Amino acid sequence: MSPAAALDIAAEQDLDLVKISPTSNPPVCKIMDYGKYRFEQSKREKETKKNQRIIEIKEIRMSPGIGDNDFNTKLKNGQKFLADGDRLKVTVRFRGREMTHTEIGEKLLARFAEACAELATVSKPPKLEGRHMTMFLSSKISK
Repeated sequence: MSPAAALDIAAEQDLDLVKISPTSNPPVCKIMDYGKYRFEQSKREKETKKNQRIIEIKEIRMSPGIGDNDFNTKLKNGQKFLADGDRLKVTVRFRGREMTHTEIGEKLLARFAEACAELATVSKPPKLEGRHMTMFLSSKISK
């Protein structure tokens, strides 16, 4: 059908002529109410945005010489974040001569991961990057 004839048919029905596949030979067109189509498309996009949840990355920082009570406080906060369904980044910061004993930080992170084992899995094992050793925990609970 010629484009002029298709435009005439669309004008008679008070609708729009929309190119569906302009690259094909001959181009494929469709007669529809374009405003209504765009409205429905935006409604669908809003619905999909509403249903998805953005997972935040929460961070907990410690030092190798952390006390037991401070460790337990950090652990409770970490478990609360994991219970909410967020990812957790646990960081141990080494200062000065603490860099010679990075194994202390590694043991600390292993202890933290073991305490959070029922709520989370270790997604990235402890890794030393400069003066910081980081480990990522992913929550088993999903919202």
